[in-house]
Amino acid sequence: MNGRPARRLAVAVCVAGVLATPSPALRAENWPQWRGPTLNGVSGEKDLPVKWSKTENIAWKLAMPSWSGSTPIIWGDYIFLNVAEGTDLFLWALDRTKGTVRWKQRLGGGNQRMRKQNMSTPSPVTDGTGVWVMTGTGVLKAFDFSGKELWMRDLQKDYGRFGIQWGYGSSPLLYHDALYVQVLHGMTTDDPSYVLRISKANGRTVWRQERPTAARRESPDAYTTPALLRYGNATEIVVTGGDVVTGHDVDTGKELWRADGLNPTNDPANRVVASPVVHGNLLFAPSRERPLLALKPGGRGNVTKSHVLWEFQNGPDVPTPVTDGTYLYVVNDRGIMFCLDAKTGKEIYGRERLQSSSYSASPVLADGKIYITHEDGLTSVVRAGPKFELLAENDFDEHTLSSPAVSDGQIFIRTEAFLYAIGQRRK
Repeated sequence: MNGRPARRLAVAVCVAGVLATPSPALRAENWPQWRGPTLNGVSGEKDLPVKWSKTENIAWKLAMPSWSGSTPIIWGDYIFLNVAEGTDLFLWALDRTKGTVRWKQRLGGGNQRMRKQNMSTPSPVTDGTGVWVMTGTGVLKAFDFSGKELWMRDLQKDYGRFGIQWGYGSSPLLYHDALYVQVLHGMTTDDPSYVLRISKANGRTVWRQERPTAARRESPDAYTTPALLRYGNATEIVVTGGDVVTGHDVDTGKELWRADGLNPTNDPANRVVASPVVHGNLLFAPSRERPLLALKPGGRGNVTKSHVLWEFQNGPDVPTPVTDGTYLYVVNDRGIMFCLDAKTGKEIYGRERLQSSSYSASPVLADGKIYITHEDGLTSVVRAGPKFELLAENDFDEHTLSSPAVSDGQIFIRTEAFLYAIGQRRK
């Protein structure tokens, strides 16, 4: 999905959608979208597995027909997967207790490989009653938990062909009664980029906001997922790509502010894969490694000079960073890890080598540990904090693009061959 070029690119796309803020009780139970219950890759779970293998500490595994950048989404006894089977795409609902398939619903045809990516990359999202899933072909469908289709949209039919070079991979963001969907493109189209608010109840478009930038050639393309920024009484949708960061009003889509600086050299191949990250009053916006920007909220208009707190020149390309608000952990696609002071950008430690390239899955922070999965299926477990400490390396030896998910004391990792439930479920 990245760009050496395209090779790493398609994966990154593992970008997912977010859901209405769950209660603290639910945060330890469910993983309702790609970046989990807190929308930023952090889980409140405790006593999670540290060591495992293909045969040790595995509750169950379920065979997968293909690889995918899509992360498993979990609510109670249900797991939802976006799955490519040949040229067709499906939503699978699993029995989380047994590791078996409850039902499958076809999302459509047109699956194809685009470098590392296929059309199953976007992760589903759920609120515990419905589940919504997007495909790389632009089909967006809603289902209830019994598998009944509630509505469907074809965004390419409604708004024009996607013009993104390596295939659409952004996931919807679910907040309260709406899905927020971005289409940031330009490499193979002159059509404008845009952001949509879609009613989760009936699939109708509430608003469509065009998002113009001066980005050129491949730089308008983004494989990111929108983030939710909340401060004071304000709630904004944050979108990165096309060389800029923008904040949008949730009710109208109006652009409230923008920050330049994601492409200071005007590189024509500066597509963005890693998604924005929000923790409290801090917003982190990766680009294509240089730079990663840290911003504070509350600005209006062009906030490049007034609200950019610091920048870092060794950011990620594909994996989205993770933070606890004190430290920001960055893993690049070559397996180099950095720990920064989240408020100042000061390097706490840097250039710690995990495995050699390539990394596409985004790290997850839980139980005082960071779980980082390599494309060959090896998950490194690193202690969170100001000192680098490698606790374990767990190798599935299977091609892996999907980010880990955490729920009820278990870790779920999806490889090209299996979905693994690691550890025993907490009663």
